[in-house]
Amino acid sequence: MSATSPLVQYPGPGCIVEFMQGNKPQIAWVQEEQSGKLRLLTQSKRETKLAAARVMPWAGPQYGADKSRQEALVLLNQHEERRNTRAAALDPLELWELAQGEVQAATAQWFAELLHESPDADDIAAMGRVLLECKTHFKFQSPEFEIYDAEKVHARMTEQEARRKREQLASEGHDFLRALWETHQKRRTPPCTPEDAGLAAEIEALLRKRIAEPDDHDSEQLWKQISKGLPDVPHLPLLLAQAWGIVPAHHNFHLDRADYDRSPDWHAPHAQALADLRRRVLAARTEPCGIPFISIDSSSTRDIDDAFHIEPRADGGHRLRLAIACPALGWEFGSELDKAVMRRATSIYLPEGNLHMLPEELGTDFFSLIGQQERPALVMEFDIAPAGQLEATTLKACWVQLAANLSYADCEAVLNGDPGWDAPDNPAAAFADQLKAGAALSRILLEQRVSCGAVVIERPDPKTTLTGTGADTQVEIEHDSPTPASCLLVSEMMILANSGIALWAKDRDIALLHRTQDVGVPKEYAGVWDQPHDIARVVKALSSAVLETAPRRHSGIGVPAYSPVTSPLRRYPDLVNVAQLIHYLGTGTPRWSRDELDAMLPLLTARLDAAGQVQRFRPRYWKLLYFKQKGDKTWWDAVVTDENDAFVTVSLPDQQIFVRGRRSSFGERAHPGTRLMVRIGKVHPLNNEIQILDVMEQ
Repeated sequence: MSATSPLVQYPGPGCIVEFMQGNKPQIAWVQEEQSGKLRLLTQSKRETKLAAARVMPWAGPQYGADKSRQEALVLLNQHEERRNTRAAALDPLELWELAQGEVQAATAQWFAELLHESPDADDIAAMGRVLLECKTHFKFQSPEFEIYDAEKVHARMTEQEARRKREQLASEGHDFLRALWETHQKRRTPPCTPEDAGLAAEIEALLRKRIAEPDDHDSEQLWKQISKGLPDVPHLPLLLAQAWGIVPAHHNFHLDRADYDRSPDWHAPHAQALADLRRRVLAARTEPCGIPFISIDSSSTRDIDDAFHIEPRADGGHRLRLAIACPALGWEFGSELDKAVMRRATSIYLPEGNLHMLPEELGTDFFSLIGQQERPALVMEFDIAPAGQLEATTLKACWVQLAANLSYADCEAVLNGDPGWDAPDNPAAAFADQLKAGAALSRILLEQRVSCGAVVIERPDPKTTLTGTGADTQVEIEHDSPTPASCLLVSEMMILANSGIALWAKDRDIALLHRTQDVGVPKEYAGVWDQPHDIARVVKALSSAVLETAPRRHSGIGVPAYSPVTSPLRRYPDLVNVAQLIHYLGTGTPRWSRDELDAMLPLLTARLDAAGQVQRFRPRYWKLLYFKQKGDKTWWDAVVTDENDAFVTVSLPDQQIFVRGRRSSFGERAHPGTRLMVRIGKVHPLNNEIQILDVMEQ
């Protein structure tokens, strides 16, 4: 401090000082000083005590101790006004430019002397106030201000802007969310979107983040601030987003949580990779093998990934050839396209529409086994003994040209001999011999599996259809005409293929991905079960199948090993397995070792589980909405499947849904297999809640 400093080093009675309160300098008059303690009179006419060490290092000027209280207040107001006026004229950034690089730290007086030849106490105090407020460029460490370098200034300005945005989001966003909640509760017109486009985008991003990841740690604190005072209800971010209109009514939040891209053009960034893939595949084209394969699928199926041809043998056995679609041909594993497909992991089939694993130009066109079109395929040939045992397996990669794509309904008419089954408008009639041979084989294969302990579940698969859009969507649950024979034909061939390939690969030490369920199942559980209470009982003995590289038993299916290969257009494990087999056939060696396949499993399993959650819970949402729309006056057929002292669980077989009710509603006679009528109410589809209101005997 210079010798002519206008500041007071040891302020006593009659001196004007400043001290920090509420992160801001406050001006005061010293009334008394004693042993390092000051008694102060503030501008607000209040008296307070303060340690002298807390006074800012720009005390002054010093007046006489004889000033009256009123005179002191007048002087305080005068100096406060001067300091505010002078501070308003200062630009802290210009001061930083002047000082940066010259000194590392300096006092407020030093800065004041840059602008004034003889600064007074008000000049210095004004300077101190300005420097205190500019926290991005200066740091106050009494009695000096540290001067930040350019790099640190940039970092602090970035941090300050982020903090400002957070505070704005917490403040204005909170008010906006409250208005959205009012909209949701009272069905009012949504509030105007915030004028600040950046703020609106931040709020939208936060809502979408909380919809997709309700337990996200990084956004938790901000969410608590912005949603403070709102009710703690399930799916609050989703309800607010729907009230705003940024997501539609009946928004599928399960897809958000699975991080499954629902956009139809998700594959657009990979257009060049898709074009290159098509060229590679077409360059490898060979003449079709000439086997007249046929496929059987639902009439709406477009991703056709399997077809068959069967020849009965003279000894009562069969020779079965299966053609499996081959998207693995030319596929570049590890590419950006491959990573995107792996993240999808599987196709998802929902009442509101299908989401395909592969880009549709591949999965429903270029690689799909469309009749009369040449397609690459993995062809598997199985020789099967009269009793259903697999005798031999051979594989080859070739091109095929299917004779026809048939539907379950048309094939069922042929197998049942329905009136008019051989009419010209039934394309399946031309393949009656193939279908009948396949049906005979499927019954043999089923019997053989059951003898090996298979637990076969047969239950209707009702079709959920949606009409209307948005909040006006209506749900209906219907049953198509059953097609048990044609469905059994296809399912048994697929099981044979997947289990046969697993054994073929095991014999050659080729690593594959396997579905295993290596648990002990009571012998009496083997068989075909179609009653709800029986199904509930036997399913308890079965754990979930797991994906692994060890070729172990699949108890529920009743086979020693099971490696999925028959749906490479729809499931990533099948795509990997087909690629492994194709590579072996072409080079004599597997593409991946078992360790390399094991390394794939954590991510692949996680992605399959995430997509599986969507496939399980989204159709249930629509079923619950169906019950809600039907109201609580309707009575439904039900079968008791489980009971204990507190609750009874029933199956509604026509809708294929389980509902639990309190034991007291059922009486003492309810036991598994009891047929009842139930009335449903208190249905909340979004929260996955449904309750039984009333029960009566059938």
